[in-house]
Amino acid sequence: MAIAFVLNGERIEVADAAPSMTVLDFLRTRRRLTGTKEGCAEGDCGACTIAIGSRQGGAARWQVANSCILLLSQIDGSEVKTVEGLAGPSGLHPVQTVLAESDGTQCGFCTPGIVMSLYALAQERAGETPVSDADIHEALAGNLCRCTGYRPIVDAARALCAAPPVAEPESVPPVAGTRIAGQGELHLVPQTLAELVALRSAYPDAVLIAGATDLGLIPAKKRQGFPLAISTRRVTELKRMGWEGDQLVLGAAVTYADGLETVEAAFPAFGALIRRIGSRQIRTMGTFGGNLGTASPVGDTLPVLLALDAEVELAGPAGVRRMKVAEFLTGYRQTALARDEVIAALRLPRLAEGEELFAWKLSRRFDQDISTLLGAFRVRVDGGRMAALAAAFGGMADRAKRAPALEALVIGAPWGDIPPGGIEAALDADFAPLSDHRASAAYRQAAAANLVRRLHLATTRPGVLLELEAL
Repeated sequence: MAIAFVLNGERIEVADAAPSMTVLDFLRTRRRLTGTKEGCAEGDCGACTIAIGSRQGGAARWQVANSCILLLSQIDGSEVKTVEGLAGPSGLHPVQTVLAESDGTQCGFCTPGIVMSLYALAQERAGETPVSDADIHEALAGNLCRCTGYRPIVDAARALCAAPPVAEPESVPPVAGTRIAGQGELHLVPQTLAELVALRSAYPDAVLIAGATDLGLIPAKKRQGFPLAISTRRVTELKRMGWEGDQLVLGAAVTYADGLETVEAAFPAFGALIRRIGSRQIRTMGTFGGNLGTASPVGDTLPVLLALDAEVELAGPAGVRRMKVAEFLTGYRQTALARDEVIAALRLPRLAEGEELFAWKLSRRFDQDISTLLGAFRVRVDGGRMAALAAAFGGMADRAKRAPALEALVIGAPWGDIPPGGIEAALDADFAPLSDHRASAAYRQAAAANLVRRLHLATTRPGVLLELEAL
């Protein structure tokens, strides 16, 4: 079946392209829409940013995405807008005008991506006064500019969001297909969990694609496709989200963007961490289930799931089974997932009375960077003592892990009674980190100990300044 979508208001069908061709390659080579640029080919710089629209009650909701790691099969049945699709018969779109008038461009290579990020922000927040600088910075965190400086771009964003929203012409996107084929590839798009499990059982060697924010680097960087793939993005049951008793259930296909508000309401520290996962472009596509499934030792959500003692639901031909996330992660990018199973959902227990959750990420850049080290702590303090502690770290071992020796050292003891070097000794017993291009083993051990000391300050001196981003 051909891939069908609306591109800049025009409905098109593509029957002669590989489903795992990147959207960026398609736009530039097949449609000659060269305003969308390739800067990094890994979803970091934002020069390739496009907007993807979904209809909710007739109105379009526009979200940004990195077209360099987005597969053509992922936009089937969607609306897509590039920088060429903004200007109308009467002239430039307001976002283009205000960016030019604010001197928000110089060499221009990154400008189309910035325009699209500002467009999506304006469609979301137009008419709101004021839009905070924090909101603007978050919206632009996925767009790197090397020559202009960000002040005029931020000025343009303020002016744009203060103006009334621009009316959008209505369009009806085509119905998404369930089998997408081309150039010898076949991508299957089930609609129900039963269909997904049946396909997984029939094709256990097929690549499972959720948001492709990790897998998308294979066609983008290595120029290799996926001859047989199964997508989870349209499985209804994998989109469920809400409280079931004392557990917050997040379907495996819930994206960071869609789950952020719910997660942040239940676990503010987890919400703050999610805002640092990649950029808005990444969070539009990336999923909670996908992050767990990769089992990366520096996966941002995994230490939090461990600290919360979360469970994972696995669906297979025999039905649904649950296990602790700690048991699910078995080694470096290894899990307990059977060949005929899929991740169906995550279950996050509600914090008990008196408990708090803390999560801190260390990386070379504040935004748009993979963790060097991440610590997550679920704590309960009683009378100045740590009555309960679940501590987990990413970047300290072959997988994200709990720290049992550290927990045993701290629980029940006044902080002042912990001997000098006690925290370091406990972490030495729990972990033997490796050195890599992000950090040395010694740095990771020292930084992990400092996060524990930060936890001490956060729980005993709540008013103390623990973080300084800028002066």
